[in-house]
Amino acid sequence: MTGTTAEALEPAFIWPVRVYWEDTDAGGVVYHASYVRFLERARSEWLRAQGVAQARVRDEHGILFVVAEMSLRFLSPARLDDELEVCVNAFTRRSASLVFTQCILRPADGATLITAQVRAACIDAAGYKPVRIPDFLLMENSSA
Repeated sequence: MTGTTAEALEPAFIWPVRVYWEDTDAGGVVYHASYVRFLERARSEWLRAQGVAQARVRDEHGILFVVAEMSLRFLSPARLDDELEVCVNAFTRRSASLVFTQCILRPADGATLITAQVRAACIDAAGYKPVRIPDFLLMENSSA
């Protein structure tokens, strides 16, 4: 994924989001932390679409995925009532983590609002220590 920008990638997964009052600041502009929630929802729904039920993985295999690193680039603001597309463009599997390239788009005007790179670490649910991602989980290496 090095050197690849979210804009240059065809999204592998898109999750639609509408901006509500609760997502905005007093001026009706999306509050920065709301974008983090939107990105999280898209990754969670992408995993679900891949057949990975996170609660089942925790209960049956004792592992969790937690955000270990996140880099966001804010390019343009979203506003109240905007319809957005939150994309998972690609992922790279490492031994104990997944690195996602994501973006948030506003289809109405074609704007890219946010680009993001997120590393989700695989940890032991009991001790919260990093563990290797089991082979049965997400066999592909670099595409969703």
